[in-house]
Amino acid sequence: MATCMHSVWKAVAGCRRHLLNGGVPALPAFPSSNIPIRTFAAVKAWKKGKKEEAATPEVKKEKMVVNDSDRHKPFGKTAWAPVDDVYILRYYPRTVYSAAETLALLKSFQALDFTPRDQPVYMDLKLDMKLEKKKKIDPFVSTVHLPHPFKTDVNKVLVFTEDAHQKKVAQEGGASFVGGAELVQQILDDEVVADFYVAVPEMLQKLTPLKNKLRKKFPKSKRGSVSVNIPKMLSLFRTGHEYAVESERYIRTQVATLDFPTEQILANLQTILIDVCSHRPANMGPLIERAILSSRTSEALWFNNEQLLPKTPEDNKDQ
Repeated sequence: MATCMHSVWKAVAGCRRHLLNGGVPALPAFPSSNIPIRTFAAVKAWKKGKKEEAATPEVKKEKMVVNDSDRHKPFGKTAWAPVDDVYILRYYPRTVYSAAETLALLKSFQALDFTPRDQPVYMDLKLDMKLEKKKKIDPFVSTVHLPHPFKTDVNKVLVFTEDAHQKKVAQEGGASFVGGAELVQQILDDEVVADFYVAVPEMLQKLTPLKNKLRKKFPKSKRGSVSVNIPKMLSLFRTGHEYAVESERYIRTQVATLDFPTEQILANLQTILIDVCSHRPANMGPLIERAILSSRTSEALWFNNEQLLPKTPEDNKDQ
C-alpha cells in the first residue's frame, strides 16, 4: 500500500512540474523593477477641423489700497504715533519730515557721532515712470547747474567743431579739447577722454562711429549738448552736476556737503527736484513717489519733497 501511494505522489509531482514549465510562465508575486512605468499622460490626438478653444484671459488682481484717514489707527499698525521715545519701528507709520527738519536731524547726528562735517549729503528718489496707454518714461540722464556747487574740480569738456571762429570761442571758454572729425579715432583709441562731449549741429553726422563708444555721453540736443551756443554749453557742463535714472526708476545723487548752510542745501535740492519733475507732464500726477535724504554716516530719513516744488494751478484751486 505504501508503495502505491508513493508512486501516485511521484506522478502528481511530475504532472505539476510539467504544467508549470510547459504552458504559460508563472508571474512573480511582486512586480519587477525592470518593468517600465509611464509617468506621463498620452498626447491627445488632434482632429482636423476642430477649432482650438480660446484661452481665457488672465485676470490680474489689483492691489488693495486701504484708506486709513477715518480709522483710529493705521491698518496693520499699533497706533498713529508712538507714546514713548523707544519703540519698534514696524508697529507705527514711517515719519515723514519736512526738508528743513531732515537737514537739522542730519546735522545733529553728525555732532552726536563726531563724524566729519564735510561728509556728502545724498538724495534718493523713487519715480513713477508710467504714462498713459501702458507707456513709460525712458530712463534719462540730465545735467543741472547747481546754485551752490560742492565740487572743487572742473569737468573736462570736449567740443566738436570745425569752424575756426567757434574753435577760438571754445578755447577761450575753457574747453579741454577742441577739434573736428580728427578726434573720432583718438577717442576710439582712448587717447582722448573727457567728462562731457558737446558739438555743433553740423558735426553730428561725422560723429556716428562714436555712438557705441560714448553711449549716454554722446551729444544730444535733448540733453543740451548740441547747440551753436558754445559758451552756454561750456558754462553748464564745466561746472554742472549730472545725475541719472538707474534700475529704471531710481535716482541717487549727491546734493551738497553737510557743512553747507541749510538754505544752500535746500536751494540745491529744489533745483534737482524741479529738473527731475520736468521729464513728465504735470497733468499725469506727481513723478516722485518717495524722497530720502541721508549723509554718509547717518540713517536715511524720508522727507516731503512737494514743499520744494512750485505749485501747479490745480494745487492752488484745491486750496
